[in-house]
Amino acid sequence: MTLIEPIIRPPSESDSFLLQVTTGCSANHCTFCGAYTDKPFAVKDSEEIVSDINKAAALYPDTRRVFLLDGDALAVSNVKLLPILKKLDEVFPKLSRISSYSNGYNITQRSNAELVELNENKMRLIYIGLESGSQDVLDRCRKRSTADEMIEAVKKAGRAGIKSSVMVLLGLGGKKHSEKHVRDTIKALNKMQPRYLSFLSVMLIPGTQLHKECKEKRFKELNSHELLDEAHSIIKGLELEKTIFRSNHASNYLSLEGRFPQDKNKLLNSLELAIGGKINLRPEFSRGL
Repeated sequence: MTLIEPIIRPPSESDSFLLQVTTGCSANHCTFCGAYTDKPFAVKDSEEIVSDINKAAALYPDTRRVFLLDGDALAVSNVKLLPILKKLDEVFPKLSRISSYSNGYNITQRSNAELVELNENKMRLIYIGLESGSQDVLDRCRKRSTADEMIEAVKKAGRAGIKSSVMVLLGLGGKKHSEKHVRDTIKALNKMQPRYLSFLSVMLIPGTQLHKECKEKRFKELNSHELLDEAHSIIKGLELEKTIFRSNHASNYLSLEGRFPQDKNKLLNSLELAIGGKINLRPEFSRGL
């Protein structure tokens, strides 16, 4: 199979068949992201995609889940995408779910009927990087999708039966805009009501614009206490009705998981213990506390 490196996927897709439909990301200018710096956005040839599917079917006939690579497979129109989904369903008799990363505009620019078509062909989950609910923070980070656009994308996808896994970047506002980042992220998530929610922490990657801004002292990175405080403040303000939450990414100081609303107090208690120094943080990050 023809995978063009580097390959990036959500942790929950570790057992999925990874099918590369596009390379790179159509919004490859976020200041914090170095994932596709040297990988221009392109849509792969249909014949190559079908060939990869056939090879995978021979090797992994019992595949149940498929994740579409790279960072923006849903930039492909339904005209080209639906035959791919139908082919996957044809060759994998046990297939239960197809998923993909998605930018907000990938969803809002589609009609309700187009989204229903995707769901009917087993596109059941999209991963959306909200990063922050603050439009000011998003503008500073050159995020192409707006906060309102991403809120509408999650709600619109949900009406078509497609679940969303939303990602938030703790620390993205830096010290100066932390309060705004927290306040507006709470508002956005409460409007979204995502099925899945995960927290990651900003990591300054050499070569990115955000790393340069930090070196030039235009962005002040949060320390571990401040990142934990942000997580605590956001969770405290959430009013989610049915959301599975995880904060177990390698970038985080404290691994957390639970369900809203029933585990909200448990999550807050764990964070309070960590902030008070009563829970050990991951060893590789503990120097900053």
